[in-house]
Amino acid sequence: MHSFQINGRAIGDGHPAYIIAEMSGNHAGSMERAKELIHAAKEAGADCIKIQTYTPDTITIDCDKPYFQIKDGTWEGENLYQLYGKAYTPWEWQAELLEEAKKAGIDFFSTPFDCSAVDFLEEIGCSFYKIASFEMIDIPLLQYVASKGKPIIMSTGIGTLEEIGEAVAAVYETGNRQLAIMKCSSAYPAKPEEMYLSTIADMKERFRIPVGLSDHSMGSFSAEIGVALGANLIEKHFCISREIENPDSSFSMTAEEFGEMVKSVRAVEAAKGVVKYGVQKQEEKNVKFRRSLFVVEDMKAGDMFSGKNVRSIRPGYGMKPKFLPEVLGKRAAADIERGEPLKPEMIEGFEEERKGNGF
Repeated sequence: MHSFQINGRAIGDGHPAYIIAEMSGNHAGSMERAKELIHAAKEAGADCIKIQTYTPDTITIDCDKPYFQIKDGTWEGENLYQLYGKAYTPWEWQAELLEEAKKAGIDFFSTPFDCSAVDFLEEIGCSFYKIASFEMIDIPLLQYVASKGKPIIMSTGIGTLEEIGEAVAAVYETGNRQLAIMKCSSAYPAKPEEMYLSTIADMKERFRIPVGLSDHSMGSFSAEIGVALGANLIEKHFCISREIENPDSSFSMTAEEFGEMVKSVRAVEAAKGVVKYGVQKQEEKNVKFRRSLFVVEDMKAGDMFSGKNVRSIRPGYGMKPKFLPEVLGKRAAADIERGEPLKPEMIEGFEEERKGNGF
């Protein structure tokens, strides 16, 4: 699988999942709260804080026609232009927020929603980009972002397999192969049973690039399962408190919840480990509890081994049970007391016979 780096951090299989805290509108119009979110995300264990770069005028138009009204869901009754006016992060904040992230020691990036936003983010020194699910089909925007030669994380919610393939190909056409795609359910909030997390493994198999989970469900369960299924990145909306009302608060994680999720994700990664067989270091002291062959009746030299005087029992100090059929019918090379583990040298001709058979 192809992998790449974000600010020196490897993204892909064999590396810890890259965890993104999505600020979105959770600053609720306060620059100080936005800075607080950056530091809280760092403290909670996030690798990155993400914002969004648009204005109501760069993402839609101010129009009252029915097309621009939201008729159901979390934002039912809102007009698109008014909703984005409540949720956007003022552009005049963003260079300062990037510097605040540097001070906090956390990565910072943004989702541009048009080419003017890309130009602006280039000016302030944004080092990588996010493509939102609904913008995934905007091929000219994708290629403009990709042309900057920086890593891209692209959500694929609502996208068909064909559309995802077109988007990946569009990025590759620019020569940029620093791409990860995100399984995403574009519902706010998303229900766990509607996440279809098995798609993560399928996406990795099809596209051979890092795949993550952009998770709009409540709690950390889906993120934990996503990592167990191979997700290389996790993104969750992040807030100080859901009581601070804004368009994103109802489906965002608090700092405390986010911190617990990070711990859980890291525990899942530790439990997954790597493919490994055989006795592990922590198991060595328990090898003796395996079964092995023991003499269970006193025997004299020359006595024949039978099912009565040799058995497979615990503990594991004798020969492996697989040798029992070869042992039966052979004779004891010396006297053997009951309770002694059976060894090859106790059996007449056993070692010579096995050598002769090529063992």
